[in-house]
Amino acid sequence: MMIGNLGALEAVQQKLVSALGRHQALTDEIGGIYDGPPARARFPYIALATSASLDWSFKGSVGRELSLALTVHDDGDSAARLHRVMALVEEALTDGLGEPDGWQIVTFDFRRSRVLRNAASPWGGLVEYRARVLKK
Repeated sequence: MMIGNLGALEAVQQKLVSALGRHQALTDEIGGIYDGPPARARFPYIALATSASLDWSFKGSVGRELSLALTVHDDGDSAARLHRVMALVEEALTDGLGEPDGWQIVTFDFRRSRVLRNAASPWGGLVEYRARVLKK
């Protein structure tokens, strides 16, 4: 459902990418930030993973609870660089996102992170956040 100029998920994701892009130490370390895994990119890079939007409305207000997931991909021999980039992601988002177009962020919380790896693919680090927003 589109409300205002942007749906809640799109509006918040734009602010998320913007916040990451403003963090110089992070942008110096990565090859880019993408909507999904790109065909070709310099490692490490960040891709928005599948996100979800749930109804968080109440009488008189339209709201959404958003699950926001970022995956850090790295082809290093160890997970050291991956852990460093994941820590920089958390640092970049410590102060929140700012107000997305048409929405007010009520809460923005770190949920969890984890590292994934199988022998046939690069390292993957998942960093998840939850945002609760209300329509302005």
